Amino acid sequence: MNWSWTLGFYLARQFLSWVMIVFGGFLALSLSLDLADLFSRTPQTPIPSGVVFGMSLLNLGNIGQKVMPFSVLLGGMAAFFRQSRTHELVVARAMGISAWQILTPPLLVAVTLGVLSMTVFNPIAASFLAQYERLDAKYIRGQESQLALSRNGLWLRQGDANHQSVVHATGVSNKGVRLKDVIVFLYCGLDNACGRIDAESAKLQDHTWRLTNAWVSGADGHPEFHATYDQPTDLTPAGIEESFASPETVSFWDLPRFIATAEQAGFSASRHRLYWYSLLALPILFAAMVFMAASFSMRLARLGGVVRLVLSGAIGGFVVYFLGDVMSALGEAGTLPAPLAAVAPAAVAILLGMTLLFHHEDG
Repeated sequence: MNWSWTLGFYLARQFLSWVMIVFGGFLALSLSLDLADLFSRTPQTPIPSGVVFGMSLLNLGNIGQKVMPFSVLLGGMAAFFRQSRTHELVVARAMGISAWQILTPPLLVAVTLGVLSMTVFNPIAASFLAQYERLDAKYIRGQESQLALSRNGLWLRQGDANHQSVVHATGVSNKGVRLKDVIVFLYCGLDNACGRIDAESAKLQDHTWRLTNAWVSGADGHPEFHATYDQPTDLTPAGIEESFASPETVSFWDLPRFIATAEQAGFSASRHRLYWYSLLALPILFAAMVFMAASFSMRLARLGGVVRLVLSGAIGGFVVYFLGDVMSALGEAGTLPAPLAAVAPAAVAILLGMTLLFHHEDG
């Protein structure tokens, strides 16, 4: 039988509708849980409720990225189960349409969702998450240090509401422990300049920046030379790494440049590289979720097993999530190449789903 475009659009629309319904349910549940978590983490000093709600909304995009693959899995299972229960799939098969043709529209929708999630949704979610982390550091954790890398060097801000300093260096080595061509801008309060230090180099020691060949200027602007000068700091090498932008706060389009800049500065960008490859693998992962959904729901619907359907979906989602965590850990540790660690969960899921479909549909 010739392929019907009307049937194809119908199957694609049904699949997309169920995915969006499940995705919306996940977001609503996640929003309520995140609000409860933020209110429980609020310190003794009250935080305006509007700020807490705003933080939850800003974090919703990042949560949406994480639950989208499971929305495709559960939404696909719901769509296939409904079509099987209403005998729509039976009629289509009786007309000579194979299971692989039935799966083509949902697969195209899933791959399109993966591409859009990678290229459009991720940059928006990354921007929102960066704002969320700044608010979280300010209102929840009380931390002010921030690190930024650019082609002009490293910028590092540290301090509290009473005293702050901004460190700039054109060269970085040993993961930020050693700096070259250093300028330290000193502030009293948030915006009152009270001094400046120009040094040839700096080394991070125990709660101190040891500056070499430093010219120290006070509020009066008169410089004084010091062969070595100690500038107090609450930073540690681990603290500098923690101040580094998390992969989720960097847009898909900016990640390659960010990785190159970080590695040139002597920082490890393995997490960011792994995250970038995992974004590239999203279309494959979404397609794998369709195959797994079809392999579970089509057969179980004929057996009348609603409970088995839900249980199979939960187990399948857990297996993919667990495998993804294991591969990520191996990729960050350097045991596996980043591309392999990112693609492996999707590849295993798609092979498993296709194997089950071949077994059930083609004998």
